[in-house]
Amino acid sequence: MRVGDFDYELPEEKIAKYPPIERGSTRLLVLDRHSGAIAHAGYAGLDAFLKAGDLLVLNNTRVIRARLFVSKQTGGRIELMLLEKHQDEQSLVLYRGKLKKGDTLIVYDRELLVAEIVDHGIARISVSGEGSLTDLFDHFGGVPIPPYLKRDAEEVDQERYQTVFAELPGSVAAPTASLNMTHELFDKLHCKGVDVATLALHVGLGTFLPIRVESFEEHVMHHEFYSIPMQTAEKIRQTKASGGRVVAVGTTVTRALEHAGERIMISSGSDGGKPLTGEADIFIYPGYEFRLIDLLLTNFHAPRSTVLMLTAALAGQANLQHAYKEALEKGYSFLSYGDSMLIV
Repeated sequence: MRVGDFDYELPEEKIAKYPPIERGSTRLLVLDRHSGAIAHAGYAGLDAFLKAGDLLVLNNTRVIRARLFVSKQTGGRIELMLLEKHQDEQSLVLYRGKLKKGDTLIVYDRELLVAEIVDHGIARISVSGEGSLTDLFDHFGGVPIPPYLKRDAEEVDQERYQTVFAELPGSVAAPTASLNMTHELFDKLHCKGVDVATLALHVGLGTFLPIRVESFEEHVMHHEFYSIPMQTAEKIRQTKASGGRVVAVGTTVTRALEHAGERIMISSGSDGGKPLTGEADIFIYPGYEFRLIDLLLTNFHAPRSTVLMLTAALAGQANLQHAYKEALEKGYSFLSYGDSMLIV
């Protein structure tokens, strides 16, 4: 199996450029990974495909205002993109333009200092004076919507490129599978007897980048910091023990849970209830045996992306190809603001 096996033609008009007018009004394709059968429904009707005893796991990371334009003292304009949070650090930026160590950057009346050039196009930035870098980005920065939308962020993105339950800031891309979750849907799931748990994985730009090599072994996987509360780990263990199903809402949740799989199953309160943390650098593609995940709610992903390969690992490559073909034929919308798929 080669990376090229996960390439397909995605017409530009199939990419959702804006969120739906009403949150939660998107479509839902339901794929039975055992039989290959496909059903069509709505995202708001997710509860119909779950049952009492299931556990829905969500990523409660919050997308920061990560895109910022600054000026050099010489007058040149530089675009900065703050990278995702790792542990307590968030000081690295992608930059477009020419920078060197020691450069002073100006945004309104504030000054930033280029403390280090870490790699090609990546620098470590600090704030001159009081305040943190993240606070400065939050005040002056813009929403980092995906570049494939081919437009600038607008007022609608301020609210809609964020989940309704976002809590812990640190991501530079949204956990898009849950963008259409609503409080009304949570109420229906509660009435159905479906429990909900959260974790935080701070999503980075690497999530959406295509793989540019042909061999899986040659790909260097990006890594993203996660934190899984002990309460979530306990709910997962109870769900598994009682015969319920763990439903991952998104590939970010999947990567965090599968990376921490064994630790989740043997963890206890003996460590003072500290969350399980780590750097999810796990590359999941067909042939992988899932430890914790039973169902996956996810978007329709871009060609040659690691998230597409993760989805194929659970659904089966042939099943997924058939489902994507039908979704394209039936007018489903793709990528971050688009429709969703539930793999059961």
